Amino acid sequence: MNDLSTVGIKQLIVHQAGNAAQGGRLFLSEKVLEIKEHEIAPVLIQYLLKPLNEAEQFRLNTDENLVFTAIDAIFEDQSVFELKSKQLAEHFHLKSSSVFAKSGQLCFIHFQQVPFADQFIDAIGIFHSSVKENFIKIDQSTAAINLLLEEGIDLKKPEKGVLILKKEKELGYLSYAIESAASKQADADFWKKAFLQISPIENSYHHTNTALGMCKLFISNELNEQFETSKSDQIDMLQRSMDYFKTHDQFQLEEFNKEVLHHPELIDCFAQYKEQYEVAKQVNIEDNFDINLHAVQKQQRFFKSILKLDKNFHVYIHGRKDLIEKGYDERTGKHYYKLFFDEEK
Repeated sequence: MNDLSTVGIKQLIVHQAGNAAQGGRLFLSEKVLEIKEHEIAPVLIQYLLKPLNEAEQFRLNTDENLVFTAIDAIFEDQSVFELKSKQLAEHFHLKSSSVFAKSGQLCFIHFQQVPFADQFIDAIGIFHSSVKENFIKIDQSTAAINLLLEEGIDLKKPEKGVLILKKEKELGYLSYAIESAASKQADADFWKKAFLQISPIENSYHHTNTALGMCKLFISNELNEQFETSKSDQIDMLQRSMDYFKTHDQFQLEEFNKEVLHHPELIDCFAQYKEQYEVAKQVNIEDNFDINLHAVQKQQRFFKSILKLDKNFHVYIHGRKDLIEKGYDERTGKHYYKLFFDEEK
């Protein structure tokens, strides 16, 4: 989110929850914090809301979902904020049954004046952070300046977060959700599926992000299993895939097959993988959709074009696969790549 200058905090409470299976502690605060005019308020707003991606949208499932019920009650009557936050903290604690779950601070915030389109609305934020960082506090007295080592929360971005807007109640409230890579790898299904019960809105961002993620896995994993493919061939196909999404306004599967995959055997293999991927991930990837540039930019960092050779060489490949030749030298018993170029810079 970009312009947060209008956002204020109505209510805030912090509990400790998580890791119930490993005996993690559940501590419920007994009062709402008063920080409306406190200097920490703008820092918290930037820390919690800045990382949210407005293009990646979700909705809460409304059927037997405690999170939806509690948030709906708060929007209807803000006097139940403390009570509902405690119920959700207990719910979070009990749901975090994975051995990878961590106990940490669960923060509930009732925001006001959150910008959305051409209006300002209320929103409820839920954020969880378990990682502590050491930092040095400077304490200046009349005699000297002391350095104190203290422990606290790193203000880069929260590990898990959701902002639920007071918008589209009948559909489950429009929401933005984030989760750090480390948190997602440890327990991929917990935050969004088990606790929040949110589903992505199938817009252009969702379709583009999902399709690119599938292409990345197909080229990096499946391609090498089904065909004898060199690393340079994989990098070349990754680049062609990314270039397609960068240079087209709309994804068309038939066109993508011709421009990127080329070979009939490869096209058939990709079609089979797409079906398996949709079943495994419980998603539906349309054959035609508008390409979202925000999703392309997000995925681009995962489409790496680095050819790593032992621990000695990293070759960055940006195109012209025809100028790369791979071979095997029987005399040394080693593989080699031959690169053709016009000018050394």
